[in-house]
Amino acid sequence: MKPSHEASQAQGQPSLSHAHVYLLITMFFFGTAFTSSKVVVEQMPHQVAAAFRFGGGAVILLVILAITRRASGEHTPFSWREVVLAGSVGLVGVFGYNLFFFWGLSLAPSVDGTILVPVLSPVLTVTILLLTRQETASVSRLVGLALGLVGAAVFFVGADDGTGLSGSRLTGDFVYLIGSGCWAVYSIASKKLLGGMNHLRATTYGTCVGALALVLLAAPSASSVQWGDVSGSIWLNIAYLAVGPTAIAYIFYYRGLDSVSPSTATMLMFTVPVFGVSSSVLFLGESFTPVQDIGTAVLLVGAIFAVSGGRFLRRRQPAAAPAETTAADDRTAVSR
Repeated sequence: MKPSHEASQAQGQPSLSHAHVYLLITMFFFGTAFTSSKVVVEQMPHQVAAAFRFGGGAVILLVILAITRRASGEHTPFSWREVVLAGSVGLVGVFGYNLFFFWGLSLAPSVDGTILVPVLSPVLTVTILLLTRQETASVSRLVGLALGLVGAAVFFVGADDGTGLSGSRLTGDFVYLIGSGCWAVYSIASKKLLGGMNHLRATTYGTCVGALALVLLAAPSASSVQWGDVSGSIWLNIAYLAVGPTAIAYIFYYRGLDSVSPSTATMLMFTVPVFGVSSSVLFLGESFTPVQDIGTAVLLVGAIFAVSGGRFLRRRQPAAAPAETTAADDRTAVSR
């Protein structure tokens, strides 16, 4: 028997409308993270910027975990097994993804990343699931993947200023592509390895291990930073990245998932480019080339078809049994 709305509220779950608000705020944080991160990498090496963001985020998550455990009276013993599992996933999703994410930002406009990362990551996730036969291919998904491939190709062509891979923007877009692949692998691995683990503990442990790797990578580059020239606005951006897109966004995302399906959360992920592009245009004055505009439109349509399997086109059937969520629905969360 399904729990009533009142019962869900009694158990501390947000209402459906509140859940959508939590998720939209999360997508706002994810989208604006591109703009804020771009500001930071213009003042310091990308390795150092990534280490600051996730080092700060890891500290905040540790504090939240400690407060939550005390407030709930939880006495779950510390487990090195959980640290190893979450840490191995974090090396891909935190260290690997953010290495390429911040590297891409140092080469290409943030507006390119706001399209390539949140839109290509779910497409690559679905592609991996289909190739490994963890998902069944449908006509809608195959059409979506084909459109996504065409859209991405057009987008990359639009980024080429005639210098090929020697040009900064095109190279940066390919680096974003590698980062998207890291996030796709992370999404699948986290579902397989972290199933049944407390979400907050898993994310905190994974973030801490990934952040430690980022700090070790950044250490040699830290000496090149003119620390006295780093302005207050840069430190404010770093603080925003650690608190908003890294810590609060995670809490709001899983708070929202208490009341909506993973497929709904995945579809809301496609609002990330709206927030990201808007902030990049407004605060950085960035823009797409006309060819990239076409590629973006095709890529978005393809991504929606690939992830949803065309479900949004189907007429709702009366008295239908609750639909099972697919593995792709569960694995296409981005954050970043």
